[in-house]
Amino acid sequence: MSDLLKYILTHEEAFRRNRLPSLYSDFTPQKKTNPDGYAVNVAAWEQALNRAAKRGYTSSRGVRVRSGSSVSAKSNTDSVKRKKTDHLILRTDESLLRDLESSEWGRPVALGTAEAVRNNSMIPLSVFKTTAGLFQKSQWKIIDPGVLNPWNVMSWGARQLKGFVVGSESDSAPKLQAQQLVLVENLQEAADKAVKKATGSSSSKLDLIYSKESFIEQFASILNDSTELSDGDFDVLLIYLSRDANAIAYDGRIAQTIKFKSADESAEITQEDTTIASIKTLVSAMSKQVTSLEAKIAELTVSAKTALANKNRISALSAVRSKKLAEHNLQQRFNTLMQLEEVYSKIEEAASQVDIVQVMQASTSVLRGLHTKIGGAERVEDIVEELREEMTKVDEVGSIINEAGPVIDEGEIDNELAEMEKIEREEREKEEAATTERRLAELDSAKQASDEAARRAREAKEVEAALADNIDRLSNMSVEEQPMPAK
Repeated sequence: MSDLLKYILTHEEAFRRNRLPSLYSDFTPQKKTNPDGYAVNVAAWEQALNRAAKRGYTSSRGVRVRSGSSVSAKSNTDSVKRKKTDHLILRTDESLLRDLESSEWGRPVALGTAEAVRNNSMIPLSVFKTTAGLFQKSQWKIIDPGVLNPWNVMSWGARQLKGFVVGSESDSAPKLQAQQLVLVENLQEAADKAVKKATGSSSSKLDLIYSKESFIEQFASILNDSTELSDGDFDVLLIYLSRDANAIAYDGRIAQTIKFKSADESAEITQEDTTIASIKTLVSAMSKQVTSLEAKIAELTVSAKTALANKNRISALSAVRSKKLAEHNLQQRFNTLMQLEEVYSKIEEAASQVDIVQVMQASTSVLRGLHTKIGGAERVEDIVEELREEMTKVDEVGSIINEAGPVIDEGEIDNELAEMEKIEREEREKEEAATTERRLAELDSAKQASDEAARRAREAKEVEAALADNIDRLSNMSVEEQPMPAK
């Protein structure tokens, strides 16, 4: 069982075991007899192939990419990168049928139907590359909606798409034709993630500029961490980002410079952008060379020590000589890298200064406009003086109004206030006297209760003493009256 089929059977809910006979059979006649079942089967295959492609399972021609040369078995293992496969393109050919073949159900008979009848989900690669504005049409189909409805598969217009099967005169499933289809859902997801990653993590406008090599390196695993987009995927992605999404400026025929559009400007590619992209690419290449040479020096050091331990002087000298040469090359690469990084830092600083100057210039224009509206400092002084005069008039009017009010005798006010204070003092003294009397009564009651308790305690002690005295007397009388024993 291929990895593709294993993934689909494991992760796709629509491919339960009881559904496999229907999915692998020729369900084309269901288009007339059971349209819902037909649509469900078509959607199941489209969804399964889209998701499998997103995870790199649909390309049986995927190869592993190696970075740099290797000098040992261990370095060979370390240099192997993620597998490069198609994620945005589906190749419908014999290899796809072979990968989907089941030992129990054979090959999917109606896969040609599932590939042919669709609604915006898959586009022939040739149509995608040559037709602009596909995604601006809300009801776009494989054929112009004015000419062909995608569910009406018998049409002469579809036959003009070379290699693309849209059906036949019979109800049997059409044969799957070899071609390449752009997976629209995966393409749009990859584009959205690339734009968010590029614009969300950028600290300056220079971070929005890429060469094609650095763009591929940066966004190779944008859909799946364990696999990389193929070269065909990147061609499709760049076309979509520049032509349909209008998110980048890119001219693959000339400079191969890619520039993401920022919020405040159009991404016109300039000579400065091309130079910046070249510097960034060169810095990346130099960094890789430095890392590779450092690893080589460490390995040669180990080889020299091993040769000395084995008494192999010739091998040790050869390893040391190679190490010295690698160290010399490393120093050269490191010096060049430092110079390039310094140049890039100065360019970045200059770009920031340009932005600062532009903002300052714009701010100056704003302030000039505001000052024009204000009319200058003299006009402000006049306004403040007028305001003070008007405020003084308000105070004068208030004084006049107060003078027109009734005359109140201050002596009467003092007498009334003294009477209120006297009444309040008398009420407070009455409350204090009542409180004192209540407390004295409570103390009196407590003293009487205490005296009563003491009297009862004395009486109880007297009774106990009398009872004890009587008991002693009775005991003595019993001893004296006891008869003498007979002799």
